[in-house]
Amino acid sequence: MRTWGPFAALAAALLLPVPATPAAAAVRAPVRRLPAAPPCPNVPAPSTVSPQPPPAPDPAARAVGGAALDTAGLVVPPASTAPPAVTATSWVVADLNSGAVLGGCGPHEYGVPASVQKLLLAATMLPRLDPDREVTVTAGDLAVEPGSSAAGLVEGGRYRIETIWLALLLRSGNEAANALARLGGGPDGPAGGVRAMNEEAHRLGARQTRAVTPSGLDGPGQFTSAYDLALIARACFADPAFRRYAATRSARIPAQPARRAKAFAISNDNMLLDHYPGALGGKIGFTDLARHTYVGAAERGGRRLVVTLLGAEVTTQRSWQQGAALLDWGFAQPRDAAVGRLVEPGELDRSAPPAGGAASALAGPAGLAGGAAAPVPPPGTGVTVAVGAVLTAGGALLLARRRRHAAAVAMSTGPVLREPEVPEQD
Repeated sequence: MRTWGPFAALAAALLLPVPATPAAAAVRAPVRRLPAAPPCPNVPAPSTVSPQPPPAPDPAARAVGGAALDTAGLVVPPASTAPPAVTATSWVVADLNSGAVLGGCGPHEYGVPASVQKLLLAATMLPRLDPDREVTVTAGDLAVEPGSSAAGLVEGGRYRIETIWLALLLRSGNEAANALARLGGGPDGPAGGVRAMNEEAHRLGARQTRAVTPSGLDGPGQFTSAYDLALIARACFADPAFRRYAATRSARIPAQPARRAKAFAISNDNMLLDHYPGALGGKIGFTDLARHTYVGAAERGGRRLVVTLLGAEVTTQRSWQQGAALLDWGFAQPRDAAVGRLVEPGELDRSAPPAGGAASALAGPAGLAGGAAAPVPPPGTGVTVAVGAVLTAGGALLLARRRRHAAAVAMSTGPVLREPEVPEQD
C-alpha cells in the first residue's frame, strides 16, 4: 500500500477564509427532534480501531437546510413510519423536484465519499466539456492506484468525451475521472479540475465537502456529508446529459487500432437500474476508509426521490439495496413530509444576514419549539443565518467507532493510508 506524507498545501488551503454565508432553516412541518436525538435504526456492523476524537463541530454548517438537520441521530416527520434499519452510518432521503428533505440519519456528519465523489466531478465538468470532442488519453490519466476501478481506456487512445463519461458513470473508471478533471481543469490540468470541483461544491451549498482527488480515491482532508451529496445529486439530475448517462445500462468502448486495443462492452455497476422500478440511476463507491457509499434516485407517480448514504457495510444488504429500502420508505411518506430542505445553488452566497445580527437557523422555526409550523418557502427564501468558514470545521460526535475513525483520518493532515478502490459487484 502507498502512504501519503504530510499534506501541508491542503492544510493551508483549508485554513483560507470563506465568506460568511447564510443557512436556510425553513421546514414544512414540526419534526421529531428531541434534546437527545433518537438513534438511527442500524444493523450491527464491524467497528474499527478507536481513533483520536474528531474536530469540533461548526453549528452553522450543520444547520444548512434547517436546524432540525443538526443531529447525529435520526430526524423524521412526527407522523412518519419508522425507516428501515441499514448499516450506513449516515443517510438522507430528499425530493429532487421540491428540494424537501424527507428524513435522515446524521445528515451533516462528516464522511468519506469514495466514488460517489464522481458525481461532483460530473456536476462540475458536464457544462464545461463538449461531449462530441475527441481527445487523447494520456499516461497521467492512467496513473491510478493499482487494483482500483478502471474502465479499460488505453494510453494514446482517442475517445469522444461522451465515451469517457460513460466509462466514468457506468464502470467507475478512475482513469476516466483523471482525464475529465484534466480536460476541464484549464492550464492547471488535474489540479485545476479538483479546484473547480471545490468551487462548484461551494456554489451548490455543499459546505462540508472537500475534494482532493477527482475520482474519490482516498486522500487526506477529503470529506463530504449525506446532505451535501443530496445537493450534488440534485444538480446532476437536473442535467439531461447526466440523466441519460446514469440510466444507460451498457455501452461500447471503441477499438483503438493504433494501440492494438479491441472494442469491448461495459455495463452499469448500479444494480438499482435492473431491480428497482422507476430507477433513474446514481453511483456506488467503496474504499477501505470510506467503506460502501451510495447515491441513487427513482421516480414514482411523478415524484422523484434521491437517497444518499455513507459508511455502509454489506453484511446483510448491498449498498444499492439499502438505498432501495430507504427509497421505499421515502415514497411511503406524504408528499408534503419534510424535516428540512436542499438549499438552491448560489443561495448561501446571495443571501445576507438580517440587519440586527445573526439569528435564525440554529434556533429553527417555531414548529421545532412547539409553536406553529413554518411553511417551506419558495427556493431562495427562508430564515437565514451567517455561515462561517465551513471548510475548516470537522464533524460532530459520530454514530459508530468506524465512522469516527473515517472522519478523524480524513480531516488529518498527517500520514494517511490511501487504499485502492474496489467497485461493489452484484
